[in-house]
Amino acid sequence: MKIAIIGAGAIGGYVGAKLALAGEDVTFIVRGANLDAIRGNGIKLITAEGGEQVTSNVNATDRYEEAGPQDIVILALKAHQLEAVANDVPKLFGEDTTVVTMQNGIPYWYFHKHGGELEGTRVHSVDPDGLISERIPVQRVIGCVVYPASELIAPGVVKHVEGDRFPVGELDGSVSDRVTRVSECFINAGFKAPVLDNIRAEIWLKLWGNLTFNPISALSHSTLVDICRYPLSRELAAAMMREAQTIANKLGIEFRVSLEKRIAGAEKVGRHKTSMLQDIEAGRAAEIDALVGSVVELGHLTNTPTPHIDTVYALVKLLSRTMEEERGHVRLRKIA
Repeated sequence: MKIAIIGAGAIGGYVGAKLALAGEDVTFIVRGANLDAIRGNGIKLITAEGGEQVTSNVNATDRYEEAGPQDIVILALKAHQLEAVANDVPKLFGEDTTVVTMQNGIPYWYFHKHGGELEGTRVHSVDPDGLISERIPVQRVIGCVVYPASELIAPGVVKHVEGDRFPVGELDGSVSDRVTRVSECFINAGFKAPVLDNIRAEIWLKLWGNLTFNPISALSHSTLVDICRYPLSRELAAAMMREAQTIANKLGIEFRVSLEKRIAGAEKVGRHKTSMLQDIEAGRAAEIDALVGSVVELGHLTNTPTPHIDTVYALVKLLSRTMEEERGHVRLRKIA
């Protein structure tokens, strides 16, 4: 199949490399150093075991119209980057093009095909002007939850750290021909990609940890194990998770694991810096609104008080604004 991957970062590069190695016709939509590296040398994947796989049978361009219509378009950008590409994505559409969304947090399409009194509600935190919904129609979308961890260690070079699970699902819970094709395509590339009948429940399960540990780590410059083992931060995380669980329950979501088990799972990851902490240290824009602001918004929509989430959201947003104004980054440095 013809597959376009918008973004060749840690996840996009990993997914694209595996799909190309499996024989799919892959085109990366990228810019800058990544574009030059992939055009010149293909994309290199360093496996979790330390081996190397290089695929040169990939295309790379920064011009959407050059890529042309695709069978599948994979949005491998962060949520706050979608608006910037929304006007160009339709250039990749054919009559039956499927769009697979790989963003963390509450997606822009969350209430489309949701049912109930909130059906069709726009999540302003992630789609403030409605541009994304307009240009990337929900009718084309297959939801996907990203569990693997990987790193872009150099232009065109991706290191896979762990995990291979990309569950997918139709927004209405049906098992369609197209979601089955996407699942089979991913499985053929070596991923675990079950078709779920409730992709939103899976989104919430991952978000449950992300909306707490990411901002706490960014503010405290601490790793997952540090947060989970320090009583005060552990209780803060639990309080935020209880607030989020109340919202999810009101939206018809039930978690298949307990709160304590979810925290224990994060603790087992060890001294891992969350993606938000890595972004803060590098001076990059972080996924604050998709991971935290969207939950605050859903709290308002469901009349659910979220005092702990609100406080953490305000602080991490202020940190982000200060970094942007000062054009700097924040990193913990050891005293010599």
